[in-house]
Amino acid sequence: MIHKHPPRPERLRQIPPSFSWVGHRLIRHRLLHHAKPEAWALYLFLVTVADSRGLSYYSDASIARHLDLDPLVVAAARQQLVQADLLAYRKPLYQVLALPEPALEPAALDAPRRDRPARHVGDILRQALGAGSTLQGGRV
Repeated sequence: MIHKHPPRPERLRQIPPSFSWVGHRLIRHRLLHHAKPEAWALYLFLVTVADSRGLSYYSDASIARHLDLDPLVVAAARQQLVQADLLAYRKPLYQVLALPEPALEPAALDAPRRDRPARHVGDILRQALGAGSTLQGGRV
């Protein structure tokens, strides 16, 4: 296990009363892989300012000023987030959505299949070597 030692332990992040978060799956599942940097900036802004239900009433003009973007760029970034199923928008309300559930978690791809009964390794080897083969004592 890797032991991490923060360079500035006096500045460890604490969960504030107005908590917001960015889920790891955003990166692990490449949910914004094809998005432009402006969409990433908009997503971070909205996650930061949204309430506990992901809602925000910031206007496009205000967002454009905060992010130093043209309002048309904000609209294009918003559309990318809507298409990525990360954001819902009904003027003037933004909703940062829960991250979509993946069809299969990455770890599940490496997990053993549980839809078949477990088999003894000797049976698997006998099958691989041919049904007529016998292993020492009939078992491995």
